[in-house]
Amino acid sequence: MNRPEVVVFDLGGVLAEFGGVARMRALSGIDDDEQLWRRWLTCDWVRRFERGGCTAEAFADGVVADWELAVTAEAFLAEFREWLVGPMEGAEELVQQTKASVPVAVLSNTNHVHWEAGARRWPLLQEFDRAFLSFEIGLVKPDPEVFTYVADQLGVPTGGVLFLDDNQLNVDQARAVGMRAERVVGVSEARQALVAAGVV
Repeated sequence: MNRPEVVVFDLGGVLAEFGGVARMRALSGIDDDEQLWRRWLTCDWVRRFERGGCTAEAFADGVVADWELAVTAEAFLAEFREWLVGPMEGAEELVQQTKASVPVAVLSNTNHVHWEAGARRWPLLQEFDRAFLSFEIGLVKPDPEVFTYVADQLGVPTGGVLFLDDNQLNVDQARAVGMRAERVVGVSEARQALVAAGVV
């Protein structure tokens, strides 16, 4: 395979710690992470919030009701603010090494709560040539439109993109529009995928 023209990283689960899965597993009673992620990514309230389409309070009310969680919306929102922990060890170095070879971008389903809670101040985010944040662009993974939008904005064919994400549903949809996509969890697996692609 040819070396990719650009590498697009997911953020949470690949380059940054995301603490929400364990907590939602406990709250929802769903033990299987794949099943939990599938429900989260397809939940109308999550999708609406991460597209920038509703307030944090409406999001919390909606998730608590839709998932029948045994907490108040206020308590859920307070916990939710703490879910995005911070960059993983070695994340910034890996992005820098990748950037020395090809342009780098980040595509993240995120929201203004996590952005304002600290993500926007991470030095890691300054390493990317482009940042595609769902609440700013109004598009979310795993919708096919978000992947074609990113490729268009980067000015490359979808086949020229290597996309790294920790969620299989997102990887499958990226592949469906022609991207090279690999499921990776954490910095070490991301590095392995980049080595295999001839990038680092």
